[in-house]
Amino acid sequence: MTPTPTPTLTLTLTLKSGTSWDDAWQRCLAAAPEAFRDDRVLNLWNATWQADGRVLPAVSPVDGSPIAGPPRLDGATAQRAVRAALDRHRAWRHVPLQERRARVAATLDALAEHRDLLALLLVWEIGKPWRLARADVDRAIDGVRWYVDGIEPMLDGRAPLDGPVSNIASWNYPMSVLVHAMLVQALAGNAVIAKTPTDGGVACLTLACALAAREGIPVTLVSGSGGELSEALVRAPEIGCVSFVGGRDTGAAVATAVADLGKRHVLEQEGLNTWGIWNHSDWDALTAVIPKLFDYGKQRCTAYPRFVVQRRLFDQFLAAYLPAVRALEVGHPLAVRDPAGPFPDLDFGPVINAAKAKELREQVAEAIERGAVPLHRGSPDDTRFLPGQDTTAYVQPVTLLNPPRSSPLHHAEPFGPVDTIVLVDTEAELLAAMNASNGALVATLSTDDRATYERLAPQIRAFKVGHGRPRSRGDRDELFGGLGASWRGAFVGGELLVRAVTRGPAGERLPGNFPEYQLVP
Repeated sequence: MTPTPTPTLTLTLTLKSGTSWDDAWQRCLAAAPEAFRDDRVLNLWNATWQADGRVLPAVSPVDGSPIAGPPRLDGATAQRAVRAALDRHRAWRHVPLQERRARVAATLDALAEHRDLLALLLVWEIGKPWRLARADVDRAIDGVRWYVDGIEPMLDGRAPLDGPVSNIASWNYPMSVLVHAMLVQALAGNAVIAKTPTDGGVACLTLACALAAREGIPVTLVSGSGGELSEALVRAPEIGCVSFVGGRDTGAAVATAVADLGKRHVLEQEGLNTWGIWNHSDWDALTAVIPKLFDYGKQRCTAYPRFVVQRRLFDQFLAAYLPAVRALEVGHPLAVRDPAGPFPDLDFGPVINAAKAKELREQVAEAIERGAVPLHRGSPDDTRFLPGQDTTAYVQPVTLLNPPRSSPLHHAEPFGPVDTIVLVDTEAELLAAMNASNGALVATLSTDDRATYERLAPQIRAFKVGHGRPRSRGDRDELFGGLGASWRGAFVGGELLVRAVTRGPAGERLPGNFPEYQLVP
């Protein structure tokens, strides 16, 4: 008699307890009722939370469900907000440093108290896995504390700018890039203005700014289209400095405006960061680092989407690379089997929205049609998603060999989980392929011979070049910038961030990449 098979028990996933968007929203209403309404967030200008602007609908990349959208101002209202920020700037610049330190420190304590709520908002608004969302919040808090503790010598002989700092940043790091920069700018004696990114992060930034405003930090937070607000946030004579993080097309327009006006600026733009493999043999080290390079689906300015590989090592490279890529875990960042259990430990969740996912899929398909060789295409795993959820913003990892020159994947950063590989035979070809985008923020060269690294690294057009290890934006005293078209204006990081938003001796030349000179520290 044939025994009856034992049925397999399948446990469907459910949302982790207490992590729904409604849970997060109710916590925001309780934590900062002055900045949130039942159905919207508010703009902050003239030291007042304003129920103005046209609220746009928004959905979460996590599952396509409705979330808070940005309340977009028109250009005239933005101009009024900038003029009000100048008034606050003129008062704040005379506040004694010790008082500014105390207020910024109190803001950091408040951010730490609401750390998990800020992280949960990042999960819903921009799709960050829990581990990375908490790290984004922690890096902002810990990074600014470093400045609070050591700001005196950085400000020696320096003064605040003549007007507030205007911050226009991308959506991917609202806390560790944008809020971090704003609090350091305020610590240095400037009022600060921020435009909420169009693609996500409005609730997280609203909560962070509400906590800062309570401590008397002169912060302005507005929403609106870049085209309509640029006249106020970039060109207005009241603005003392423009700090921009984003793509090259928008950055080029900002660069033209600030150059024409002679305005202080920090413009971080994208570049194709590359990882070169030349006379290399430590494949275990490469296998170990590959998953880390896919953190947040490569939606980072310091992601490495391009590998330039010595042809004779290609088989060994693939043997090290493919197993790591095949093991990547992609799914809903809050979906668990036990509602009371830990958060899922994922490599990444969705990309920023369904439109970006569609763009990436189309770019991959077009590249393959024109001759690129697909080496890996991940398959969705239904066991990592909630039953019936919208998954249109999820893109599985893809690896292509030799993208055609006509493809955007050949020369531009995809900003998604798509790797491309180019094979080379000579050192000259290696350098040409690693410099394909006329400048980058970071690069890495894996080679066994230190002398080879020392000889080739200076010829790679990236601000930071690692030897067999990834480079990042950095924290605390680590400097940051870009070469070529990846950066315009003053470099930042450590003391340079303070110097970029303060005035020093007459005739001072700031380290940076300017039209008239380039000065690398």
